[in-house]
Amino acid sequence: MTTIDDALERDQGIPDLDWHLFPAGTERDVFAAPSGGLARVRLGDSDAPRVVLVPGVVGSKEDFVLLFPLLAAAGYRVESYDIAGHYESIGAGPQHLDPPRESYDYPLFVDDLIAILEDGGGPAHVLGYSFAGLVTELALVARPDLFRSLTLMAAPPATGQVFRGVKHIGPISDMTPHRAAGLILWGIRYNLNRTPPGRIAFVRERLAVTGRDCIDDVVGLMMATPDFAEDVAAIDIPKLIAVGEHDLWPQAQHDAYAARIGARVATYATGHAPCETAPHQLVRDMLHLFADAA
Repeated sequence: MTTIDDALERDQGIPDLDWHLFPAGTERDVFAAPSGGLARVRLGDSDAPRVVLVPGVVGSKEDFVLLFPLLAAAGYRVESYDIAGHYESIGAGPQHLDPPRESYDYPLFVDDLIAILEDGGGPAHVLGYSFAGLVTELALVARPDLFRSLTLMAAPPATGQVFRGVKHIGPISDMTPHRAAGLILWGIRYNLNRTPPGRIAFVRERLAVTGRDCIDDVVGLMMATPDFAEDVAAIDIPKLIAVGEHDLWPQAQHDAYAARIGARVATYATGHAPCETAPHQLVRDMLHLFADAA
């Protein structure tokens, strides 16, 4: 007898939607981070365990619209924010640091995340999406006391020039960060992933706002990723790598990285954005991870 996966069934029924809209009751504010004001959204009981969702390059807090009601209904305080230089946090950046710096770098994003995590009661469950997976790992190494668990969703499972392992474009990925960023942006603008009309309309709107200098800097960071896997592995919290079967990086690389850091792996019949196309399955697996942390 075949068992129907209710989460899979619900994910297959997701309609096209307006990605600007968070659930009723979502709180909005601007958090004063080291790099400047970060647009933040929060939902759920303020005394509940926290789940902090961090978007990646050219992303935003809206990437997690479908996760918000599911995690809040499960009894969690779910939060997200636009990282510096992105969407509604475009005013935040290295110019606001003390002393000011010229470029976006790993310490900027890590210090902002640590400040967000400190702005709450006790450690949080943290998810890092793509580039933000690298940021969350670095923050975990710096401040393990702020983490209950770590979920890496479609994060680069590599070090150094991480785009070398990307499907299809790996052999041509050794170029300047500006040109590599241009290739990524071209694929997004022309909707090579064939995302629904409501989604691609929002993505294009967001892309028109986010600064190109920030995108170039982040892509450059991803082309020189430090190797911190042993440090991440040494921290004894539950870890999950959540990826689509058609992610940018091959499944074998995700599996190998999971073995290095001591993480379980959840794979979905989707692409680089399980939060958009497999939210019920992703939350199901995250809740199992949270139970282990408890």
